[in-house]
Formats: sequence, C-alpha cells, structure tokens
Amino acid sequence: MTLLEAYIVMFIASFCSLVMEMTAGRILAPFVGVSLYTWTSIIGVILAGISIGAYIGGKLVDRYLQRRILGILLLLSGVAALAIIPLTNMVAAYRFPLSLMWRIFTVTAIIFFIPGCILGTISPVVVRLTLFSLNKAGNVIGKIYAFSTLGAIIGTFATGFLLISWMGTRNIIFAMGIVLILTALFSGGLFKRKPAMIVFLAVCALCLTPLYIAAYRIPLNNRTYYYKESNYYTIKLSKTVGVDHRTPVEALVLDHLIHSYVNLADPLDIEYEYERIYGEVLKWMYGRQTAFSSLSIGGGGYTFPRYMELSYPKAHIDVVEIDPEITTTVYNYLGLPRNTRIRTFNTDGRWFVMNCSQKYDVILTDAFNDLSIPYHLTTREFLRQVNGILNEDGILMSNIIDNFQKGPFLPSYILTLDEIFGKRNVYLISTRPDFENVRISTFIVVATKGNRDMSKFDAWLKDKLHVKAKSVLVSDALMRRLRANPQSVVLTDDYAPVDNLIAPVFEERFGYNRKQ
Repeated sequence: MTLLEAYIVMFIASFCSLVMEMTAGRILAPFVGVSLYTWTSIIGVILAGISIGAYIGGKLVDRYLQRRILGILLLLSGVAALAIIPLTNMVAAYRFPLSLMWRIFTVTAIIFFIPGCILGTISPVVVRLTLFSLNKAGNVIGKIYAFSTLGAIIGTFATGFLLISWMGTRNIIFAMGIVLILTALFSGGLFKRKPAMIVFLAVCALCLTPLYIAAYRIPLNNRTYYYKESNYYTIKLSKTVGVDHRTPVEALVLDHLIHSYVNLADPLDIEYEYERIYGEVLKWMYGRQTAFSSLSIGGGGYTFPRYMELSYPKAHIDVVEIDPEITTTVYNYLGLPRNTRIRTFNTDGRWFVMNCSQKYDVILTDAFNDLSIPYHLTTREFLRQVNGILNEDGILMSNIIDNFQKGPFLPSYILTLDEIFGKRNVYLISTRPDFENVRISTFIVVATKGNRDMSKFDAWLKDKLHVKAKSVLVSDALMRRLRANPQSVVLTDDYAPVDNLIAPVFEERFGYNRKQ
C-alpha cells in the first residue's frame, strides 16, 4: 500500500469517525435530550469502540497480511454506519427498565459501539500494510497519524459548523456509509476485475434506495408537517388540540419536548399554565396602556411575547433566542408577523445579558426544560448579571420543572436567587393549591428588586380573579421547607450539577426508573 493511499484511507476513516460522534448527539436528542449524560455516553462508547477495534485490527492484520482485509473492514464499517438510523428508530424509543444514566448508555452502546469498533480497526491495518521497513517507521507512522488527525479535525468542524444544518443527521450518516463503501471498493482490493465491481455497485444501489426510503426519510405524517435539524435542536411542528380538546393549535417540539403551543387563530390563547401565571403577574403590575420593557430569554414559539405584544401596546419587548432557525420557523409557520414590535436577538442568553446596556422592568427566563438545562443560566454569577440589568422594582420570573416534594433543583435555584436578591424578595408560584399532593410540576420562581411585595399579588388574585386565578403563591412556611432540602446547593459557575439535580424528574416523568 502506498503512502498516498494510506493518507487518503486514514483521512476518510477518521473523518467519518468524528462525523459519527458529532452527529450522535443530534440523533439521540429527540429521544433522550441533550445532557451531560448523553455526551458522556457518546464519547465513552465511541472511544471504547475505537480502542477495542484497534486491538482487533492489529490482531487481524498480523494474521492475515493482505489488502483484502482492509477492504472488508471498510465495507463493514460502511454497512454499520448505514445501520445507525434504522437501529435508532428501533431502539432509542424503547423504555429499558433502567435508570436514566444506564438507559442512555445502553441505547448509545447498541447504536454506536459497533460502528466505532469497526472504524477503530482501520488504523493498525493501514499502518501495517504501509510499513515494510523499520528504517523510517517513525516517519511513516507519524505522517499517517497526522493525516488521520487532520481528517478528525476537519470532520469535527465540518459537521458542527456546516453539515448538520445543511444536510441533517440522516443524510450525513447515509452519505458517510456510502463514502466508506466506495473507499472499500477503490482502495481495499475487494475485486480484481472491474465487471465484478460494477455488478456489486449496481446491487448496492438497488438495496440502498429502498433502505433510504424506509429508514432515512424525514419522519413526517398527518400531524407532523415540518422537520428541521438546526445547529441547536431537532425542530418539529405538529398539529394538535389545546387543553379543551377542541381548539386547533400548533405544537413546537424541540428535541424530545413540546416547547410551545401556538393558536394561529387567536394569539392571545395561552395553553401552558406557567405562561398564564406570567400573564396574571403582568396584569397585577401593569395596565393595558402602561409602558414597560421586557426581556424573554428563550423564545420558543414566541407564544408569550406575542401575547404581550397584543395585550400591552406600549410595551417594549425583546427576545433572546439562541437558535435563528427557531425564529425563522416562527416567522414562516407560527404566525409571527415580519413587522412585529418584538425585537429578536439570536445569541446566547448569558452573552446578551453580559453585554446589555439596557435596563428592563420584566425579565422572563424560559430556557429550562426537564433535562436539557443550560447550566450557565442558573448560576449565581449569571443571576448577578441579570440583577444588574433590572430596573428598580423590576421582576425576574423563571419557569422550573421539578418534584415539589423532594426535587433538589428547585430549592437549589431558590437558594441561588436568595444570595443575589435576598430571601424576602424570592417567591414561588404554583398552579395547584394542594401542595401536599403536588409532585412533578412546573413552577414559577419570582425574584423582585426593590420593595415589590408579592403578598399583594396574592391578595389581588383573591379580590379580582377569585376561582379563575391560575396562580397560587407558595407560603413562607413551605418556602422554608424547600430551602431546607439537604440535597440543594447554591449553583455557581464552578459548581452547577443541574443534570444530576434534575435527572430524577426525567426518570419519573418518562417511566425510566426501574422502581416504577
């Protein structure tokens, strides 16, 4: 095997390995979200596969020192790559009776270990087929591994910055499988005669077409009419009905979670209860013609910013949405007009706050869900920055999903807010009054600046809304009980284990806890 051939094969193999690793997170996201557990499993499983593959490849090439072995391994790696999406469709949604961490690890191992292992065999085989003398062994091996590393680097940047948003993970994996098969044919010595190679290629084409149609096509149906993979999320739009089981609404699904419901016929319709709480707090604070400024960190379907735009004509409304593709989707499909008063900033929420020169009366954080929590938006340092851009008597409202009875994330977030705003200025609002029976639910944590007293909000609810009120202010006694949770911690940039704190919620809600 010539050095040039070795460079090309190693470049392609390493490129495909890193493409597979980078796309693995996006492939698994609709099923298990994107968390520390997901990436730990992906990196660990693929590294284990490559390590074991390197050992197997070394044994094979010592026993069968022939070019054909390389061809077979490249061909098998292509087939294994093509099997990734069908395996994902069959395995990823299966509810293994395991804890969350072990479930993610098991799913990842089933889907990605074998492709990683086979690709790991390529390196020692190529080196051995190229190395005929020990005189310049170091130079030869160094060059081969340099090209291998170059392929890995380009595969990493190309996937993250270009390929996923351009092609989508399904097409990337399909193309990767084809590239590996073609590499096997042209550099692996599988066929000595061209007619045999042509027949093989024709058979492959006949087999790959139905495979693509059956397993790789975009999963659209009568309800799900839009599917797009961005650099941040797998975005889906589905038709469904509201809480009354009659009103048609559009559901915006980001990865595995329904993030927003949008009523195209009535933008004032709010389906999520936590957004109704936002609405009640604003009604208490402001009249319809009051001018105030608001910042929403996390746009989603723009349901509540749109509600504010229509309900408060003089309000200044800013939205920070990290994913520009979500904003484009909302413009194109979810009814947000191009001439809206809502200003959108497609950047990271923390980066925006760090560099913000404007002050706001209301800040809403709507970037947390049940597992994929951007930890840097939960810490003491970030909340100090948020406090710095709040006007006097300003208010921060954050929606948090946790188990009210025993969850450690909610009290940890409250303790962190305490350090910045003071205990007397931190409140909790629920949608249910029977706190002894509340388990997993969405809560609004409120932090006020200045002398705004939320007990007056509670009195206003009873006086103005009566039984129609959605908000229920949690008592001081229950707040003390939450703060005393022994598992709670103050979240900082140096220590914010939010994935660990929220994992029990994910397990319980989605039935992945073996105790259930």
